[in-house]
Amino acid sequence: MKTNLIKKIFRNYRLQEKDKVIIVRLVDEAMDIPRCEEILDFIIELKLDKSSIIGFLGYQLFKVKPEKADLISQNFTKDELSIYNGFKNLKDIRYVSKTEEAEDIRKMFLGMGNDIRVVVIKLAGILYDVKHLSLPLNEVDKDFVANVKEVFAPLAERLGLSSMKSYMEDYCFKLQDPVMYNALVSELERQKESNEKQIEITKARLQIILNELGLQGEIQARQKHVSSIFRKIKAQNVTMAQIYDLIAMRVLVNTVEDCYAVFGKIHAIYKPVPGRVKDYISNPKPNGYQTLHTTVIVENKRPLEIQIRTFDMHKNCEYGIAAHWIYKEKRSGTTKLDKKLSWFREIMENAHTLSPEDFIESLKTNLYSGEIFVQTPKGKVLEFPNGSTIIDFAYAVHSEIGNHCTGGKINNVMKPLYTELKNGDVVEIITSQSSKGPSRDWLNHVKTSSARSKIKNFFKNELVGENIKSGKTMFEEAAKARNYSAAQLLDEKYIDEMLFKYSMASLDELYAAIGSGSLVASQVVGRFIALYGKEHELFKPKENVVKISTNADGVIIDGATGLLIRYAGCCHPVVGDDIVGYISHGNGVTVHRKDCQNLKYLESERLIDAEWEDKVKTDFIAEIRAQTEKGVGMINKITNALTLAKISIRAFEVKEMAGGLEFSIVLFVKNKSEIEKAINSLSSIKEVKRVYRAN
Repeated sequence: MKTNLIKKIFRNYRLQEKDKVIIVRLVDEAMDIPRCEEILDFIIELKLDKSSIIGFLGYQLFKVKPEKADLISQNFTKDELSIYNGFKNLKDIRYVSKTEEAEDIRKMFLGMGNDIRVVVIKLAGILYDVKHLSLPLNEVDKDFVANVKEVFAPLAERLGLSSMKSYMEDYCFKLQDPVMYNALVSELERQKESNEKQIEITKARLQIILNELGLQGEIQARQKHVSSIFRKIKAQNVTMAQIYDLIAMRVLVNTVEDCYAVFGKIHAIYKPVPGRVKDYISNPKPNGYQTLHTTVIVENKRPLEIQIRTFDMHKNCEYGIAAHWIYKEKRSGTTKLDKKLSWFREIMENAHTLSPEDFIESLKTNLYSGEIFVQTPKGKVLEFPNGSTIIDFAYAVHSEIGNHCTGGKINNVMKPLYTELKNGDVVEIITSQSSKGPSRDWLNHVKTSSARSKIKNFFKNELVGENIKSGKTMFEEAAKARNYSAAQLLDEKYIDEMLFKYSMASLDELYAAIGSGSLVASQVVGRFIALYGKEHELFKPKENVVKISTNADGVIIDGATGLLIRYAGCCHPVVGDDIVGYISHGNGVTVHRKDCQNLKYLESERLIDAEWEDKVKTDFIAEIRAQTEKGVGMINKITNALTLAKISIRAFEVKEMAGGLEFSIVLFVKNKSEIEKAINSLSSIKEVKRVYRAN
């Protein structure tokens, strides 16, 4: 498999001997070859350069053997090292906490300012991850799928990576609504033969058009993506049977003139559907998409969408901004690529000043909102997302204009500041030097991240004293909520390390950032606690291992120290499980199973070895889940099987799912072997498709 991967790279790239040696070393050391190969196929399809390949492979190795990767990277070129380091700065988005996730998405955009290739390849990795998820999803994966749908698929579309966006949406749809997804796929399969016949007929007629015009071209056919069909069903409130344009044809030609010539000929032989003719060549979409669209009635009396575009337009439609990297060495000065990225500049500039959570909200606004175009009185055209107000316009002109804005005229008529703008409006801002500045309420009425950032900066810079005071109070309250005092945490060496981490000069600057909303108090306190815990080793037993037993009263204790123990409610460890302890502040030690998914969210320095002693006599709680076929008497079969196995049931829940039922059963058990006994008992029921222990 590794040999095939190396051959594929060598076949698609002209490499020097030095490059070949590096690639062989990286692939030979890397672990997850199937993932590497699938993402690599995408990189090759986009025709990204060999620096992208080497930087990506270097990062794959870094994830499993960081020392080895850093050693090999010493032989990278500057360009290869830039991509490699760009990946290292990003966490694995699928396995980070909510706050870290928002921070990592923000870093993606900051990284884009240096090298968009990192982001495009990162999106390919996200596509791979969501593609290979399977049901049932745990909570972490549910959050990941939601972010793919809400953030990364729209981002791919905004970058012009239309194919990637569609596949992301399909995989999310399959995971979030499997019943509807499978129903639509079945209906598409039923219509497949009829659609293929119509494709052949239309393809032949389109080829005749190209021949008559004397044009060289290519004709393609594609089926609409399942997620796109579902959106149409919801938007138009129709059934699958009422949607006829499930397939689309595409004609690729050499020039714009050829596009319009083919367009005219198609309308000469097919009747167009009113309202379904769109010219995105003269009026491109915000992401640069250019194509002629028309829907016509074909031989089977059904609508068929036909798209006409040039080969260059097709390259941009399929590969988006990434396609421009093919020619990156030839770029000089301001290019079309720079113009296409103009909508990013505002986001990247504000990524430095907004909190991660505010940044994500701002990002979603930019990704989802339609565009409107508004003019200044002198005729300069400015672009805004739908829902933008006079305040957004004022800050787009200049920060000082926004700060001193008191009103505005829309088409020479005075309007309130919160008035939303419409396409074609001419806007004039009214200012006053006596104005005291923006109101915090303005933050509830702006759409652009630029306006939001500038308003927050005003309060950050103009109200420094107030921010320091409120930030200090917020810090103290967050520390108190974690059972610490600020005095415990504000040791000089901890402060120095935190100021270095946040690139700040003083504790007051840190307080001011918390008070202005640029930093989250609980997050800052958490990092102080981590430093404090490392030094003090709180509640750590002398033997550095928790030995779990019970005392005469049946209370769960550490046999070595007498320290009280509690079991984690997320994973319900029992005797026989491999376990680990987590040292909490003021609450003893919490015991988790070693395979508990929540361990990755805990401070690693507080984890400690744990083991069971022989005399642990207590009832444990455990949860198992069973997926079964639908059928009369399933509840009785499940409960009877557990009763016969002499397993005590504490709680019981059943719900319908795609293709059957899912049982959640909470048990009282003595040890792990009783859980296995329960699972084996349920597995023997022929209608039971899957039984497993819940985390």
